[in-house]
Amino acid sequence: MNRSRGNDQLFQELCRDIGTNRVHRDGASQLLYSRDGSAFPGGIPGVVCFPETTQHVVDCIKAANRHDRSFVPRGAGTGLAGGAVPCDAPLVISTTKMNSILEVNYEKRFAWVGPGVVNLDLTKSLTGTGFHFAPDPSSQQSCTIGGNVANNSGGPHCLAYGVTNAHILAIEVVLPDGTLVQLGDVDGHASGYDLRGVFVGGEGTLGIATRIAVKLTPDPPEIRTLLLDFMDVADAAKTVSAIIASGIVPAAIEMMDKRIVNVVEEFVKVGYPTDAAAVLIIEVDGLPEGVKIEVERIQSISLEHGARSVRVASSDEEREQIWKGRKSAFGAVAQIQPGYYLHDTVIPRTKLVEVLEAVYEIANRYELIVMNVFHAGDGNLHPLLVFDPQEPGVMERVLVAGEEIVQVSLDAGGVLSGEHGIGLEKKRFMEKLFSEEDLAAQKLLKDAFDPDGRANPFKVLPSGASCSEVNHLNQLPDGAWV
Repeated sequence: MNRSRGNDQLFQELCRDIGTNRVHRDGASQLLYSRDGSAFPGGIPGVVCFPETTQHVVDCIKAANRHDRSFVPRGAGTGLAGGAVPCDAPLVISTTKMNSILEVNYEKRFAWVGPGVVNLDLTKSLTGTGFHFAPDPSSQQSCTIGGNVANNSGGPHCLAYGVTNAHILAIEVVLPDGTLVQLGDVDGHASGYDLRGVFVGGEGTLGIATRIAVKLTPDPPEIRTLLLDFMDVADAAKTVSAIIASGIVPAAIEMMDKRIVNVVEEFVKVGYPTDAAAVLIIEVDGLPEGVKIEVERIQSISLEHGARSVRVASSDEEREQIWKGRKSAFGAVAQIQPGYYLHDTVIPRTKLVEVLEAVYEIANRYELIVMNVFHAGDGNLHPLLVFDPQEPGVMERVLVAGEEIVQVSLDAGGVLSGEHGIGLEKKRFMEKLFSEEDLAAQKLLKDAFDPDGRANPFKVLPSGASCSEVNHLNQLPDGAWV
């Protein structure tokens, strides 16, 4: 079929089915929805849709099927692994207008929400009720619950509270053939295999979530936040291991190195010590007496392992300031260079020093600036390679350096991703982590949900088949394809 003529017919049918105001194919829409928050250049969407109801999503998928077209689910586009980059002119289905909080049940501690509800908006809507939604990614102000489900997102507080999968009770899903199903149950009575758990982290390759039942977490009665600084990165890393080894599991342990501390402090001026080699942000919560004991033990352990100072926030305002710096880190790097490539691997905590040293060496060798800000408590690294995209040849150096960082993490006994997903970025590494049998089992699972391969194709699993955009955009310097 002529792709241009097919677009015309698909566009007309979608206008008829879900309304002309919800269907776009103008140049501005194609440009805006050609890429996500990753370092990958944009693809080319065919038609972009903005459904507002579950039936609209069903209609979009059925239209795509009639025209033998693939579709790409999309939330706020904050993903960093290329998961929402359209390949081969698919139908892009943006769920951002499905942004209503549909039901809140405080007695049973859950809420049904649309996939387009912004993460922070959900928690703000619960202010004063004694509950919140625990997953808190750094993009919390803009990422959506649907995107959190797709990537099984985490955030600083996932150390104690777990990633998104631990906070999703049920999901209403439109499967790739247009069938509507519910996975899971708000009362926990779902029988059989945990298909809800399978769908969370599926990166849009298994269908589209249209309603999500999230678990509401009670607000802790007491919260204390500490800011520790060190003159040696190794001392900070050893402190993290020592705190966990002592039996304390804080709500969060975040680590920032000297470069990012200086950039953040210049950006938001929250009182970070700019001469420190590294800082730790540690938060503990729970019953007041237990929190008091844990704060004292953390202070003692930290000083024993080389902390220069330990500052305990004395008010909610001071606590918010400490966290404001951490949450502003990625935006702050724009003061240095206009672009960055943010990595996401997980390593054993005992290998933090070894891997960080390797990351610095790799960046220096490729003449790149690297800044480290990450979830130290669970070993989830986020090295930022900061660069100017207009510099000739820099993207090639960034990609090769990034590949070496991933390999170093794997060699240390780590895994490919903690919360950003695989997308386009890391599909070429899947064979380094998983055996042929593992990948075959994952492919069987994908095929069970999507036998025709229409849901967000060319993502996650390695494949010899690729669309022209993927081949063109993601060729590595050595000629290997993503």
